[in-house]
Amino acid sequence: MCLLIAFFFSFDPFTYAQCTAKNDAFKSGEQVVYDLYFNWKFIWKKVGMASLTTYSTTYQSRPAFRFNLLSVGSKKTDFFFKMRDTLTCFVSDKMEPLYFRKGAEEGDRYTVDEAWFSYRNGISYVKQKRTWRNGEVNEMEYNDSRCIYDMLSILAQARSYNPEDYKIGDRIRFPMATGRKVEEQILIYRGKKNIEANNDSTYRCLVFSLVEYKKGKEKEVITFYVSDDKNHLPIRLDMYLNFGSAKAFFKGVKGYRHPMGAVVPK
Repeated sequence: MCLLIAFFFSFDPFTYAQCTAKNDAFKSGEQVVYDLYFNWKFIWKKVGMASLTTYSTTYQSRPAFRFNLLSVGSKKTDFFFKMRDTLTCFVSDKMEPLYFRKGAEEGDRYTVDEAWFSYRNGISYVKQKRTWRNGEVNEMEYNDSRCIYDMLSILAQARSYNPEDYKIGDRIRFPMATGRKVEEQILIYRGKKNIEANNDSTYRCLVFSLVEYKKGKEKEVITFYVSDDKNHLPIRLDMYLNFGSAKAFFKGVKGYRHPMGAVVPK
């Protein structure tokens, strides 16, 4: 669920001039809840829940938004795969990435990733640090003429872009900070599809694939089904993980900004 990150862009947003954006999709107090499922030997089992919350705040005396993503597997299903992920990020009121932290307990591994973002002379900079359970620390710095995002800030900014000009097969590349390095990611628009959620409703969705690009090869890591309305809420996520497959189903939302215009009438 840490890949809840995603993404619904117009097609030239990844220059420094586009690091800022107007928020048209969400407001402070939004709370989204998901049910998590894991595929175990061809059987889908519910393994926990995830919540995404949004609040107005300040960061280093600047107006900002704070996003928290919490993913928790149930104790009954820890023998399948133990998961306790907490993600936090701050963005400016203009959607610029400022700070990111991910504390992840996944299986036997526990790590804390942090990233600090800054901007000088038209260049985006990021400092990253990963701390392991045994105290080992990895650090790196990176800069790019494009915006550098993390797993949550890209979702926050992208939710405000207008998808009307999307064409099936359109591809967008962008850099993402992952804790130890910055990786090239690709987003592919797949079209539209109606998706049933875990609240007895069906939603008209935009479909995107997030693809990793490494050593000249592409690997699809997640498929997003995003509400085709002004909220641009992720309704379902299909995740292709190293240890199996997982799905997140939209269960409910409070404090949303716009009417849920993507609901398909029964």
